[in-house]
Amino acid sequence: MNVLLANDHGAVELKLRILAWLLEKGHKVTNLGVDTEDRVDYPDIADKAVAEFQKGGYDFGILFCGTGIGISIAANRHKGIRCALVHDAFTALMAKKHNNANFLAFGGRVTYRESPESLIDVFMGAEFQGERHATRIEKLDRN
Repeated sequence: MNVLLANDHGAVELKLRILAWLLEKGHKVTNLGVDTEDRVDYPDIADKAVAEFQKGGYDFGILFCGTGIGISIAANRHKGIRCALVHDAFTALMAKKHNNANFLAFGGRVTYRESPESLIDVFMGAEFQGERHATRIEKLDRN
């Protein structure tokens, strides 16, 4: 898969861990995030990631900030972006099956009971169910 990563200073370690894991699995990865803990603003990182994603060619993106909340809110302000903040296998599965998410969000300062890698695996293995869920997604981009 072709995956886009972007992060702010609050999730450098987690982003680097996910980057290495994805590369080890043979995925193509574009890293638009920062690799130092020098302060940057998550809305700027989200805007940069979304602009790149909307050029096409990516299967999905992963965004990281301290909690995953801010960067997911920033990304979701863009038409056509469905960024899911996931915390377990169920939310990762439903993000794809019901919401056809095109971004996942994680927090670098969050303690996960299930590894983010396992959640990404679940997401990548799921398929969008369409039908009634497609109708709901169409409503998201009406305004």
